[in-house]
Parts: sequence; C-alpha cells; structure tokens
Amino acid sequence: MIQRAASNAEPILTVRNLTTRFRTDLGLVTAVDDVSFDVAAGETLGIVGESGCGKTVTSKSIMRLLPEQVTRIDPKSRILFKGVNLATADEAAMRSIRGDKIAMIFQEPMTSLNPVFRVGWQIDEALKYHTTLNRAQRRARTIEMLRLVEIPNPERRVDEYPHQLSGGMRQRVMIAIALCCEPDILIADEPTTALDVTIQAQILNLMEGLKRKLNTAIVLITHNLGVVAQVCDRVIVMYAGRIIETGSVHDIFHRPQHPYTQALLESIPKRGRREHGKRLPTIPGIVPSLHDLPSHCRFADRCRYKQDKCIAAEPDLIETGDGRAYRCFYPLNQAPAAPTVGAR
Repeated sequence: MIQRAASNAEPILTVRNLTTRFRTDLGLVTAVDDVSFDVAAGETLGIVGESGCGKTVTSKSIMRLLPEQVTRIDPKSRILFKGVNLATADEAAMRSIRGDKIAMIFQEPMTSLNPVFRVGWQIDEALKYHTTLNRAQRRARTIEMLRLVEIPNPERRVDEYPHQLSGGMRQRVMIAIALCCEPDILIADEPTTALDVTIQAQILNLMEGLKRKLNTAIVLITHNLGVVAQVCDRVIVMYAGRIIETGSVHDIFHRPQHPYTQALLESIPKRGRREHGKRLPTIPGIVPSLHDLPSHCRFADRCRYKQDKCIAAEPDLIETGDGRAYRCFYPLNQAPAAPTVGAR
C-alpha cells in the first residue's frame, strides 16, 4: 500500500515496504512488517497505536538508530530522502543526514540528555558537527534556540545541567537540539509524555509554530489521540507491526473503518459526559507477542466483530481511492450487526 501525502507536493520522505526484524534468543522476530507511507513538506503525520505496535521501531529504522548487531532491515525496504535510500546508506552518509536534515525528539528527555554536560554544550554539539559556525557564533545560535523554544533567561540556562531544569524545560531543550540545524523532517516520539496538560499544550503550540516558520515535515508518534486531533493532518494506525488503517484526521475520527481504530477512539474520555458507575471502555486482551504472531487477522482475538473468515486468513490492506486504506474483511460500514465467533 502507498499512503500518499495529503498535499499535491512531492513527498519529502517516501517509505516503501519497510520491514525490520530483530535477532533474539527465541529467534528472528518482525517488529515492523511491510510499512509504506509518504510525508510532504510542512505536513504533520501522526502514527498511533498501543505499545508494542511498531511505532518507535519505524521511526528509528528511518533514522538508522537501531543496534546493527541484532537488527535486520529487509533488502526490499526503501526509505527515500532526496534521492538517498536510507535503508542501505552507509554510516558516513547517515551521519551527514541524521541531526541535520532529519532530526528526532526522543521519548524521555531526562534519559536522552547527558546529565554530565550542560544543555548548551549538547545543543552546540550538533551545530559543531553540521555547520561551519565558529565558537562564538555557535553559542549565539544556542542561546537563540533556547529563546525560540521559549525557555526563560536563556543566557543563564545555557550553562545549566539537565537536572536543574523542569521536565517541560528539558523537553524544550530536546526540541532545540532537534531544530538547531533547521531539519527538513522532525520525528517526534511521544514529545509530551509525562508532561502536565499546560506544558503539553505549550510544547504542541511550539512545534506547530516552528513547523509553520520552517515548513518542516513532522512525524508525530503518540498514544494520545487528543494530540493527534489537535496537530496532525493525516494518521497511520499501527497494530502488531502493520498498518491497519490510514486516512485524514477527519476521516479517522469521524468515519473509522477498522474495529481497532474504533476501539481506540471509544477509549478516550469524553469531555462533559458523566456516567456514574460506568467504566471507561477498554480493549480486551493484549497485543500479540512478536514471537507468536497469528497467521490470521492479528486483531481478531480482540475484535468484537470477529467472524469465521477472520480466523482463517489475514486481510490485505485495501485502498479505497480517496486517500484512505484499511486492513479488514469487514470494515465498519460492512460489519455484521452482532458478533458471532468468539463473542465476548
């Protein structure tokens, strides 16, 4: 399946048939299975799904940040950026792109930032490697970036250590590191994790403002569908390493076709709705183990609409011709009125 960018512009990043496997003590496991999508400049693409669905592995495969000793990207995979296939590029080529043309905001700022170096030094490191600025110019640029991400008193904060900053400020430093070289693509892996709602809103507004200013494409990985609704243009829903539905934000939220997407949306607390004594809807079961993936539909064991066909074969990803696609024998507009096999 080829998930096209929403705009008519040429995609800045093209991912085709990405398959990433890991060697483990229990054998070879496939964490990302035949994933394809495009991202256009100035677009925000959301990738959602439960933990273990392959979102972060997809992003780290693009950046080539997975441990080479145990990782195998399938030879048929293509990750095309400005004519370069990142899936087969050598390390020298990746170093010239990583952090400069494609940057990443990592999930945990406290563990991603080095605790023994000042935050200014950590921003300066990227500038030193990817630009020709001298030391004074790099310091000025570092302070400018801290000011751009709205850290107060950047002239003083530039010489502080990560433990001296709040969680929100550390996340802003991560954004400053990612954006200091004005990348074409920003991959944000759970950028608002563990932040309170006020700081979360500030971080999202900051990313949106920077996208408009620099025309940066953003790939946003998150569990938070509220964040997706707020900032994304298109959405990819992943489950057990595969894309199971794609579409615009409006279509995914208002006309979901896959039962998993519907279940995710139902699990969101609804503002203004009080139902005393009634539990929030949940999805029964867990994501299947990568060591023991079923040969039939990977979501079938948790699906309320499961039919005989669902446990006999795995559905293909079907494109509908309107920028949407889903992987289901019985999309919600064709789903049976009541579950039959394995009713819960």
